[in-house]
This record gives sequence, structure tokens and C-alpha cells, in this order.
Amino acid sequence: MNLAFNLNDTDVSLSITSVIVAGWTGRNADAVQHHIDELAAIGIAPPSKVPLFYRVSDGLLTQTREIEVLGEATSGEVEPLLIRSNGKTYFGLASDHTDRDLEAHSVAASKQACAKPVASELWNYDSIKDHLDDIKLSCWMEIDDTEVLYQEGTLASIRPLAELCDDAGFGEGSAMLCGTLGAIGGVRPANKYRMTVTDPVLSKTMQLSYSVSTLPIVS
Repeated sequence: MNLAFNLNDTDVSLSITSVIVAGWTGRNADAVQHHIDELAAIGIAPPSKVPLFYRVSDGLLTQTREIEVLGEATSGEVEPLLIRSNGKTYFGLASDHTDRDLEAHSVAASKQACAKPVASELWNYDSIKDHLDDIKLSCWMEIDDTEVLYQEGTLASIRPLAELCDDAGFGEGSAMLCGTLGAIGGVRPANKYRMTVTDPVLSKTMQLSYSVSTLPIVS
């Protein structure tokens, strides 16, 4: 598939043939294991290895302002996005929207169940690779018409992106969602999400906003 982006005030179209969702990418191994243990206690099987790279359909990537999901138990996650196209690597912003009920049965299936919103802007990876740990991710969710902070932190809490690329086999035509941050107040659904990634060194910010339309589960 092709997606159109704005790169340095220039419109570019990038071909994406492989989408990877990286999971369990926290840099603090003890914190990752603690989360694995918490999930195991509620019946979610532990990953076969850490980090783990889930393949999903490239058709899940979307730049629409609204996604449709099945049921009330889905939620988004702010994540750095890497794209490799035309021999270059680009940095973007995405949401790993996931079906939490399905996650209890299969994490891989839960990743495939929902669209993955992506921002319409990209940065050149080479321009930021020397200060990635300073880059800040933030996510706000809207519940009952009130916006609350849901996730916030820097890329210092996520494994080095170059390391993830090497482990995932990140090549030409690949897009990878690189992992997320802990949820403030716990993982939960919302009607709307607003996400930002901020580079304090180059004084620039990228944004992503989308709403969620819930479809009924019928049998």
C-alpha cells in the first residue's frame, strides 16, 4: 500500500509492504517482567521472547480521523513509528489500537483486529537519531467529554530503535510501531485520542488525533 505524508513541507508517497508491531519493548527489564506477571495473573499468556515482533496486515495503517471497532473493549497506545522506503528511514507517530478482550485469547490476533492510526507528518530519522532518548511521547484520551492525560514519557524508556530494527529484520518497505509507555490509571477505552511526539532539541512537535466509533457485537 501507499501512504501520503508531509516531510519538511513536501508531500511524499511511501510504499509499505510489511507492518510490524513491536511488543514488550521497555528498556527496564524488571518492569517488563512485572507487567508480564500481571497479565499472566489475569490469564494472558506470556510472550515467547522479549521483545516480540507481531506481523499485521499493511491495510491496517490508516490516516482517517475516525476508526470503527467491534465492541467496547479496545484502546489506543501512543507509539513511535519507523518507515523504511526508497533507501531512507523516516520517523513518525502511530497508535497501536488493540482489542483488549481478544488480547486475553491471543495477543497476535488482538493486534490484527483494529486499525492503526498514523500521523500525516514524518521526520527524517537521521536528523533525530543522535538525541532519540530526549524525544517525548504523550497521549490524552477523552472520556465523558473530559480530556485526561493517559501516557507520557520519553524514548529513553523504550529499547533503542536501532536495536529494534536489527532484531525485527526491518527492511525496505517496512513500517514498525516500536512499543509504548505505561498507562496512567490503567489501560481503558476512550472515545477520542490526541497524541504528540515532541523533539525538544529541534523544537518541533508532531500530532495525531482520532475518534473511535463502536460497532455492536451481535450473535
